[in-house]
Amino acid sequence: MANVSKKVSWSGRDLDDDEAAPLLRRTARPGAPAGESAPLLNGAGPAAARQSPRSALFRIGQMSNVELDDELLDPEMDPPHPFPKEIPHNEKLLSLKYESLDYDNSENQLFLEEERRINHTAFRTVEMKRWVICAMIGILTGLVACFIDIVVENVAGLKYKIVKDNIDKFTERGGLSFSLLLWATLNSAFVLVGSAIVAFVEPVAAGSGIPQIKCFLNGVKIPHVVRLKTLVIKVSGVILSVVGGLAVGKEGPMIHSGSVIAAGISQGRSTSLKRDFKIFEYFRRDTEKRDFVSAGAAAGVSAAFGAPVGGVLFSLEEGASFWNQFLTWRIFFASMISTFTLNFVLSIYHGNIWDLSSPGLINFGRFDTETMVYTIHEIPIFIAMGVVGGILGAVFNALNYWLTMFRIRYIHRPCLQVIEAMLVAAVTATVAFVLIYSSRDCQPLQGSSVSYPLQLFCADGEYNSMAAAFFNTPEKSVVSLFHDPPGSYNPMTLGLFTLVYFFLACWTYGLTVSAGVFIPSLLIGAAWGRLFGISLSYLTGAAIWADPGKYALMGAAAQLGGIVRMTLSLTVIMMEATSNVTYGFPIMLVLMTAKIVGDIFIEVWLVGRGLPALPFAPCSPHRAPGRKPEPKGWETATEAEGGGAYGDAAPAASVSQRHPPAPTQGLYDMHIQLQSVPFLHWEAPVTSHSLTAREVMSTPVTCLRRREKVGVIVDILSDTTSNHNGFPVVELAGDTQPARLQGLILRSQLIVLLKHKVFVERSSMGLVRRRLRLKDFRDAYPRFPPIQSIHVSQDERECTMDLSEFMNPSPYTVPQDASLPRVFKLFRALGLRHLVVVDNCNQVVGLVTRKDLARSPLGDAGK
Repeated sequence: MANVSKKVSWSGRDLDDDEAAPLLRRTARPGAPAGESAPLLNGAGPAAARQSPRSALFRIGQMSNVELDDELLDPEMDPPHPFPKEIPHNEKLLSLKYESLDYDNSENQLFLEEERRINHTAFRTVEMKRWVICAMIGILTGLVACFIDIVVENVAGLKYKIVKDNIDKFTERGGLSFSLLLWATLNSAFVLVGSAIVAFVEPVAAGSGIPQIKCFLNGVKIPHVVRLKTLVIKVSGVILSVVGGLAVGKEGPMIHSGSVIAAGISQGRSTSLKRDFKIFEYFRRDTEKRDFVSAGAAAGVSAAFGAPVGGVLFSLEEGASFWNQFLTWRIFFASMISTFTLNFVLSIYHGNIWDLSSPGLINFGRFDTETMVYTIHEIPIFIAMGVVGGILGAVFNALNYWLTMFRIRYIHRPCLQVIEAMLVAAVTATVAFVLIYSSRDCQPLQGSSVSYPLQLFCADGEYNSMAAAFFNTPEKSVVSLFHDPPGSYNPMTLGLFTLVYFFLACWTYGLTVSAGVFIPSLLIGAAWGRLFGISLSYLTGAAIWADPGKYALMGAAAQLGGIVRMTLSLTVIMMEATSNVTYGFPIMLVLMTAKIVGDIFIEVWLVGRGLPALPFAPCSPHRAPGRKPEPKGWETATEAEGGGAYGDAAPAASVSQRHPPAPTQGLYDMHIQLQSVPFLHWEAPVTSHSLTAREVMSTPVTCLRRREKVGVIVDILSDTTSNHNGFPVVELAGDTQPARLQGLILRSQLIVLLKHKVFVERSSMGLVRRRLRLKDFRDAYPRFPPIQSIHVSQDERECTMDLSEFMNPSPYTVPQDASLPRVFKLFRALGLRHLVVVDNCNQVVGLVTRKDLARSPLGDAGK
């Protein structure tokens, strides 16, 4: 197993070896040989095996390692540390940085008492608040989309006008190199600012944000992902990236922006601004926030493409891991409000308040059914285009995979990330200028819809066709490829543009800028799709059915489907964006074909080279195919999910590290895997029935007694070597009876209890002013104070804390012989953070958390 000294994550908060070592401890697996240990993703040496003794603690085992909670110990306060020149990276490991969210409500006495007090009227009030929040999410998401669109249109228009005037002037006088320098300088300047604010202020705002939101909805807490600062940087960054001429789109980041808006509004306060509006306090928990973030993601898709139904399906297919019928209607309502808000505001901006013709940031235009019909004999042609899209998508993902691995290893300093982004911006402008300069594809200007026509060396009344594709925002270029009449583009122009833009888009995705991949993918596909249509027209003698715009649409769908591997939601999004349901069936065929071909293309290539066919599936040490079972001590835990050595483990893969795998997943899933996030897919593989909970659980486990000393609890929470987040509560029935499970209590609950000094002795002496309520826990959510900020005197350490009222008396449990698919289904469907494993006597023998399942053969489930 490769020793990984450091890991760069989405949030950009990293740990060096010296800092990470005290956070990591070896966990013992059942039957693990003594003394065996292995480093985790952030690195840990043998010295990390020390543990502080706690004689007063009732122990079923020893405490193990964890990551530090982003909210309990703010990583922004970490001391500066040097950057290594190269970061060894292994995507088979699971990062200690990511913890799970508490999607399962803790049904303790306080929770049950509050729920019983809610009568029918109060229940209706809560439901009305949910609808109000969804409406606010839709309105604000639509307004943010309007702001992005208007600013990009004006600033990009000003930039292209300046460059166009300069090119026209120097074309007559000579010295076009000055025009190239101006174009490259303007692009680099915009990208410099956009990349700098992301790299130095909020790194989690990089990219489209869709992988991060998928992880959040899956139950993984990504640090800073739904903060107000992230939204500000996201919006500013995407504007600067698009204006900077990168091969990016502004539609993808709208999903992240909508999610941040939803997370903020639903809490009724801003922790960043330190303002509490005292509203929506009932929704201050992970379960409620998750549902609203789902609505925000759907509203973002709706604002981007004018596709409210597609937004709901996108949130279902790619985002929400947990779904119910009541949520569907509210999410659709938020999506419709978002689309209408964007449509209404843009109509006012364009000077016609009654013309609601701008439903999304990109409008593909109306595809006339009479002139662009398809016939039955074109179905095989569409399927063939799906095959091409799947292959090109797999190649795109493979290239981006290797490029991302290179970035993780070498380009990890913020200054290097900014320099790379500027380099890409300058290269993009230079390549575009060279292609435009060398192109002799001139088209008549009359009747053309080109926004910034460049004449260059064309005759009067003509424009350079290559410039129509490059010298414009990507959204307008896509619409031009869809709707420009036949003969608007030379086949050589389309071929060169497709080849160059393919590599530019692949290089651009993954830069430290806020940008999406939707529009570049559509633009690549539209270019080669139109080229495909022109070729068919030549072969069929200019048949009326061989319209190049129709094939540009199918090529765009095939290319996007091959890259992101979406089917259901993308079909509906494309249908709504084209305003033509007639194309639903061919688009669906193209997307399905592209996904199937993309999934198997790389696998066939890998098998042909003798490499594992499923490169992302960490093989089980118990059932490693073609290998002898590894010693169990090789698997190292853990994260702070549990109260013992059962955190979210991070094993090395049994696949040889000498052959890093290429991706067989969609682009978003690939980047989730590269960030070592413990993401759980929909289903457990059918081959996992031979494994049981005993073989996956982490053990031994540290438990608390129902009535525990304050000093013991403080020592546990203060121990930086084991920042666990959940502790089984047990009680001895007698001196000779084993300790049996009574409940489960979370770290956050213990911190609130210590903060309010809810001690048995103080209650008996009448020193407790009032009984603790559930509101006290919600007020501390989500950034619970660190244990270091809570002062406990020596006398108070001898006091006792009764956990009966605050623990969850009915945590989910499974017997140790339960099959692994059953454990996975229970954990995944209910959104659990801890799953206690018990024996026949209800004794705690282990605990299953997210990383225990993610490191098992389930890591590749559901693809």
